[in-house]
Amino acid sequence: MALNEQTAKMSVQEMIAKQKGKKGKFWVEKSIPIILFLIASISVLTTFGIVFTLIFETFEFFKRVPFLDYLLGTEWLPFSNNEPLYGILPLIAGTLKVTLIAVVVAVPFGLASAVYLSEFANDKTRRVIKPVLEVLAGIPTIVYGFFALTFVTPLLQQFIPGLKIFNALSPGIVVGIMILPMIASLSEDAMTSVPKSIREGALALGATKLEVAMKVVLPAALSGIMASIVLAISRAIGETMIVSLAGGSTPRFDGDLTGSIQTMTAYIVQVSTGDAGYGTTIYYSIYAVGFTLFLFTLLMNWLAHAISKRFREEY
Repeated sequence: MALNEQTAKMSVQEMIAKQKGKKGKFWVEKSIPIILFLIASISVLTTFGIVFTLIFETFEFFKRVPFLDYLLGTEWLPFSNNEPLYGILPLIAGTLKVTLIAVVVAVPFGLASAVYLSEFANDKTRRVIKPVLEVLAGIPTIVYGFFALTFVTPLLQQFIPGLKIFNALSPGIVVGIMILPMIASLSEDAMTSVPKSIREGALALGATKLEVAMKVVLPAALSGIMASIVLAISRAIGETMIVSLAGGSTPRFDGDLTGSIQTMTAYIVQVSTGDAGYGTTIYYSIYAVGFTLFLFTLLMNWLAHAISKRFREEY
């Protein structure tokens, strides 16, 4: 027995020695981790580069426009011939209007879809419905924008006579449709991960299937559900083409949902199409607006992580 172990040990040592003797292969093995590390570092360096560019150009903007005027101003008129005004609140208001409408549309339908797919649908139905639902996430946003402008808005005008061609309601509804698959898919994954033993225990105590879904499975999957909602909100805040096509380009600091608005992303698109020359205040304003949008998205991602960590259930 000891002889066999010694022979096996010597064989392994001989194999290692032979491998080390092949210098070419040895250097390949040593270089692979370095190459993979450099590849993985590209995304990190790219992120730092984008953030550095935003900060540098934003500081250049604030050399020309007072910070408090930008943060607390209620008028956004960068193309004014008299005195340009750079108050970010109208753009934030337009962004929040669209986001709020999108959340009202996406959360109930998304959670209802997740509950059905997780708790009530059989395997065959789930294999059909879930891929079809996720197809919505693959439709180009510019198609969604034209859909909002040419179909949803005329349809809404039949029920809301005072609704303008460009408004907050139509793009908000369509953005909600766009983010619905994210909420439905991620929430369904979170609910599916809840152990079957918990469901069986609740059913054994006399609970109905609906009670199990609403009072047992949903609370158990709360961390994943909340994270999916927050990530969907972050996606809605950063949406560009739908609000650019169907929302209009009129920054307004009010609560009206039937008139033209402008979001932060829509303004960036407007200026990026050539309305401002390089080095002008308007040019630098897109970086200030972009940095503000970046902070909103960063806050949403941090909130999703905090919620997921706070309510996470381990089984």
